[in-house]
Amino acid sequence: MSVNYMQAIKARYESLGYTPYRWFEADSPPPFTALAKPLAECRLGLLSTAGAYALGQRAYHYKDDTSIRALSSAMDLEDLRFSHITENYLVDAKRDPGCIMPLASLRALCAEGVVGELAPQVFSCMGGVYSQRRVREETAPALLDAFRAEGVDCALLVAM
Repeated sequence: MSVNYMQAIKARYESLGYTPYRWFEADSPPPFTALAKPLAECRLGLLSTAGAYALGQRAYHYKDDTSIRALSSAMDLEDLRFSHITENYLVDAKRDPGCIMPLASLRALCAEGVVGELAPQVFSCMGGVYSQRRVREETAPALLDAFRAEGVDCALLVAM
């Protein structure tokens, strides 16, 4: 069964008497940059917005946590944990972490030569941050710095 989450959230806010939820609307399309080299020669970064963290790391705060977590791309998937404001959406991810943090699939693509290599560190954040300003001013710059430090040529976003 398909659910239109944007419409459901809008209706829920209205029923509770809240001001309408303000979905982000970009004022221009994102810039497109073609890869400078074939994917088979690229270092790939990964970002999941599922609030993933490794065993031993601090879990995310339930509301407006703009922090990011660096995870070893070689980590054992059994050490992967999730904490997110929308916990009910994590049922499948907890059962199969690869659906939201596809490390095993990306490792296989690297082994097959489809992707050059996976960056040593991959990243996660909690996508359920309500402050667009904080995402723009805190999360996005931190992720850009982290990807640059990893020397990635391109990145895969797995949004929850």
